[in-house]
Amino acid sequence: MSSPTTALHPYPTPPRSPPNALSDSSGDSPIRVVASSRSVGPNGLCATTIVISNATGKITATFDSVVPQSEFPQGTSYIDYSPHILLPGLVDAHVHLNEPGRTEWEGFYTGTQAAAFGGVTTVVDMPLNAIPPTTTVANLHEKIKAAQGQCWVDVGFYGGIIPGNAGELKALVSEGVRGFKGFLIDSGVAEFPAVSSTDIEKVFVELADEPTTVMFHAEMIPPIADSVGDDVQTSLPPLQPHGPLNAYATFLASRPPAFETYAIEEILSMAHLAPNLALHVVHLSAMEAIPLLRKARTQGINITAETCPHYLSLAAEKIALGDTRHKCCPPIRTQSNQDQLWDELRQHLLDGVIKTVVSDHSPCTPDLKRLPSHVPGHVPPAKGVEKALQLDDESGDFFSAWGGISSVGMGLPILWTEMTRRGLVSSDSAITDVVQWCCVNTAAQVGLEKQKGQLAVGFDADICVFDDSAEWVVEPSTMLFRNKCSPYQGKTMKGQVQATILRGQDVFVRNGPNDGFVGKDCVGQLLLEPRTKELKRVKSWFKRWIYDFGGD
Repeated sequence: MSSPTTALHPYPTPPRSPPNALSDSSGDSPIRVVASSRSVGPNGLCATTIVISNATGKITATFDSVVPQSEFPQGTSYIDYSPHILLPGLVDAHVHLNEPGRTEWEGFYTGTQAAAFGGVTTVVDMPLNAIPPTTTVANLHEKIKAAQGQCWVDVGFYGGIIPGNAGELKALVSEGVRGFKGFLIDSGVAEFPAVSSTDIEKVFVELADEPTTVMFHAEMIPPIADSVGDDVQTSLPPLQPHGPLNAYATFLASRPPAFETYAIEEILSMAHLAPNLALHVVHLSAMEAIPLLRKARTQGINITAETCPHYLSLAAEKIALGDTRHKCCPPIRTQSNQDQLWDELRQHLLDGVIKTVVSDHSPCTPDLKRLPSHVPGHVPPAKGVEKALQLDDESGDFFSAWGGISSVGMGLPILWTEMTRRGLVSSDSAITDVVQWCCVNTAAQVGLEKQKGQLAVGFDADICVFDDSAEWVVEPSTMLFRNKCSPYQGKTMKGQVQATILRGQDVFVRNGPNDGFVGKDCVGQLLLEPRTKELKRVKSWFKRWIYDFGGD
């Protein structure tokens, strides 16, 4: 079968946003001050005034009250954002930016601009879907070169784990990658093959004492399955499908929870090879995996998991016939499954295993989604691309469509909307939970816990100004990622980002000139400082654990 991942399309590169002649320069003043009656800091939700060094972009002082402008030297830039909430800039630790090589899908410029629009000030780019993948130092250097001068927010990079590249991994740690990702099932792109158990053993031995995180797309085909081939993104239909191939229920049945639990059991069986190595399951979907991960943690295995806004807000029962905008792997599951993911996520401060929420922004060109003509985002397929099924309208086949949800920069309002629907926003802990999931814990996951994720002295002054009461509708004009194809189009959201500040500089101000984007140049930096070992036990959830060989 022809793979849609190899098809290139003549999509023009979007024009760069022109300079708006604005800058957040504070003249000769050495500081900038922002304040609000509501802010989420180390002490929870309270009134706060934040003093920022214009020279370093760091927070130099905070006060648990709104200090009036008159208390600061004349000429100091001062904004009181009350009643909006000041949050740390979000750290999205799972984004596919696809550059170089597949910039018709996404790119550094458009992807990071979408992030800034949604209050995200740091993204970490996944190692696959760009060509070449980030599996060698030479390939990382190509990605760094492509990113130069194109980033609206700060960007870090993951390295990739594929068969035969274990010897590259320590060098990639030294070059500053924030962690590594491998697939236990076919990734959907030929240049990023799945790893075997033998490959994983080599990786664990190689990285056992390195200051890094090893992450897995945790799906494997169990020994018995009548479902689907091992392709993640596109696949041949099942030999015995349980229904029409344009019905979401048929696709869901082809990727049962056993795919996830089987893969996680395989990872855990090898964890003893690297007891100090942090392990992580990306985009956890199946609630059946939670008891496995909980038991492993009680045995001292240092493993955590993330989930995504789409698993927390979309449900299989509500996906319309042929609406392949909802296809991703692992799949969006039932409403009952979603409810149990929320139950686990809300225990993040106790013994919950889901510690982070990330976008897993995985875009493609709209034609690869094979959407029916009546679904927003529909584009006719490229010529010569084979389909797994010839439907009456030649579209809507969940098995031939590319799997991935586009949502970078939309995570905060998606979460807040769903939390509002569930009646979870009445207490102060609601917004502090969001900060833990999307700022504090994601920063710790990628070794940025001393720089990102908190509004505290010494941290980068990355700030998201959030209006928690605003309502708005997702439209193409509010989806700033390159291809306007998302299951959230047309949905009403609760909560809207009013401004995004990166290291003390405004990068987005809603309703401002130039669609709100500030400055003559992109000011995002590439986060390439190597991670370092933490010698002491830390209080965060990401602390080192000692493996208990006597565990059952």
